Amino acid sequence: MNRRIAAGPARGVRLLAGTALGAAAARAAYAALTRRPPGLNGLPGEEVWGRTNHRGEPVTLLEGPAFVAGAAAAGLLAPGACGRARAAALLAGAGSGLLGGYDDLAGSASSRGFKGHLGALARGEVTSGAVKILGIGATGLAAAAIAGSPAPTRAGRAFDTLVNGAIVAGGANLMNLFDLRPGRAIKVGIITGTPLALTASGSAVAAAPLGAAVALLPEDLGERAMLGDTGSNALGALLGLAATRLGRGPRLAVLAGLAGLNAASEFVSFTKVIARTPALNRIDMLGRRPEHVDAV
Repeated sequence: MNRRIAAGPARGVRLLAGTALGAAAARAAYAALTRRPPGLNGLPGEEVWGRTNHRGEPVTLLEGPAFVAGAAAAGLLAPGACGRARAAALLAGAGSGLLGGYDDLAGSASSRGFKGHLGALARGEVTSGAVKILGIGATGLAAAAIAGSPAPTRAGRAFDTLVNGAIVAGGANLMNLFDLRPGRAIKVGIITGTPLALTASGSAVAAAPLGAAVALLPEDLGERAMLGDTGSNALGALLGLAATRLGRGPRLAVLAGLAGLNAASEFVSFTKVIARTPALNRIDMLGRRPEHVDAV
């Protein structure tokens, strides 16, 4: 009885420690990266990482690398996770982030979505998006295999690895689809990740990325920076990995939801759906500058 009573407060302390470490590491990484943006192939860092947002105003993509660095560092240092969970989180977050970064820096808008990238691949054209899709799929499976499964049989463990890998990859891709307006992807991450962070099994994985995301939210809402593919893919992959610690029934429900939303994105604009739904629109606009107001 006493052990059970103590387990709740102890888990709360570990959760707070993980989120605080994630927040501190992400802010430190963002400050360092924006102070001296890393260049590439002779190009200055401001040009490499600078982009134009939906308003046509300049933003930096360095929020993404800062998130990945902060979540990775905090994930390794935060208390409560076993070695396998730490290794799986490092692979899922950093691997998805690196693949997203490749698409951020080398990608073009010639092909979009699963249909566009896989269609181009069928024609013999290897797009950066196709590399990212296939790479994140492989990374998700590898992270799931490292994290392991409590199933007693080899067939059960193989099934869990396939399901869990699909959840990690599906979460990475879906979060990227929300990174189209200031703060939207991070809000989705907070809404979906907080319940996972409050579970006994998922808190050790979810705490660090949630802390890193919350710490970078002001930059995102202020339209100074955005997660880009680097940060949004990593955030989705890490929250997906946290979801893989749920029981088999809830995991299958999560996978069905991810598959359905990813499939729907090929035919439906999430931005239009959010704009037409008052409750979702209020959440989406919370903390944001109204669409018709220009920066001062």
